[in-house]
Amino acid sequence: MIFRFTYPILVLVLSSILTIGCDQKRVFDSYYKPGKEGWPVDSLVTFSFGIENTTRNHDLYLNIRNDKDYEFSNLWLFIKIIPPRGEVMTDTLQMVLADPSGRWLGKGFTGIYHSSIPYRTNVFFPVPGKYIVEIRHGMRPQVLRGLTHVGLRVENAR
Repeated sequence: MIFRFTYPILVLVLSSILTIGCDQKRVFDSYYKPGKEGWPVDSLVTFSFGIENTTRNHDLYLNIRNDKDYEFSNLWLFIKIIPPRGEVMTDTLQMVLADPSGRWLGKGFTGIYHSSIPYRTNVFFPVPGKYIVEIRHGMRPQVLRGLTHVGLRVENAR
């Protein structure tokens, strides 16, 4: 009789602890979903996040989800980090999404593959405020098809 009443409470408490405790490093995590027609080369994906604690370093991850219609084994990206004030950081990055045989390297089993790579690690953001990250693809097609999501995750560094 007691078990019947305490079991739901125990499940609720444990699931709450797991949900809260599993992602304490996350500062920001967001995705952009290109339209059905694809991601145009002149379309910027923009993420904006706030940094309040300038005493901690951060890790930035790029997350890509692609489907079987993505035609390439890699993805070139042009990335800018725009701070509240100061110097803009610009990078060119290649993400390898498939091995030479064409097998997708990302995790997934329903036709959508998720790839996550460290973009910058142990980054010091010296100024509190809003940081903007702009991402543009650097592939040859004017419209890139087969990408379902482009994401950015910012975590507190270890």
